Amino acid sequence: MSAASARAAQVWERLASVIDPELDESVTELNFVTSVEVDADGGVTVAFRLPTYWCAANFAYLMAADMRAAIAGLPWVTRIGVTLGEHMYANEINRGMAENLSFRQAFGDAANDDLDAVRQTFLVKAFQRRQEALLAHLLASGHEADALVRLTIGELASLASLAGEPERARLVARYMERRHVCGSAVDEMQPAFVDTRGVALDPATLGAYLRESRRVGVNAEFNSALCRGLLAARYDEGAHALEEKPVRFYPRMRDASTVQCKQA
Repeated sequence: MSAASARAAQVWERLASVIDPELDESVTELNFVTSVEVDADGGVTVAFRLPTYWCAANFAYLMAADMRAAIAGLPWVTRIGVTLGEHMYANEINRGMAENLSFRQAFGDAANDDLDAVRQTFLVKAFQRRQEALLAHLLASGHEADALVRLTIGELASLASLAGEPERARLVARYMERRHVCGSAVDEMQPAFVDTRGVALDPATLGAYLRESRRVGVNAEFNSALCRGLLAARYDEGAHALEEKPVRFYPRMRDASTVQCKQA
């Protein structure tokens, strides 16, 4: 592998860590990134696209800024260009990236969103979605609700390390990437499972809590399928196979009438 190819591979690896804020999926897995070019002087140029011409400007700007930040962590990079194609706000977004502007600076009076607040909202939704997927897996594996809500972060890590449980390890790793979003600084003695206020879950209301959290996941899964279909149709790339995911339902547990989850 040539030096340029090796560097391009490093850029792609960094881009894989950039997440669409609404869908909680990698921009590379979503097929948003169309090209990566690396020149001899360490300059990097990335081109990306979105499923529709009118995709939300704030989401597009978040992704572009996160791409630039991810690439900037590579020690050899001297220049970064991130360009969005075929979008109603491409000029504003591309100028903002070229001049390293904030969203408000790039859009002026038209920017009515605080991107930090938008980012936090969707981080909380990602926390809910990943937590629900992990808890559903553990419950389906035979773990009791009472025992699960008493687990500490350290005990959850031990549970994930058991041999022969790759899916559990994957779900735990994804959840722990977002565990810090809800609650204070995370250490191994803190509760593994908390609600969006950072309060430990109650086994008596866990069923209702999971049913409410599942709504977040269903919405994200629908939007993900829609975006993939729109992207394939827009760029005439053929229909990509979409994974069908059955909706999970939870039995009503003891006194499950109170929903502890506060939607972000």
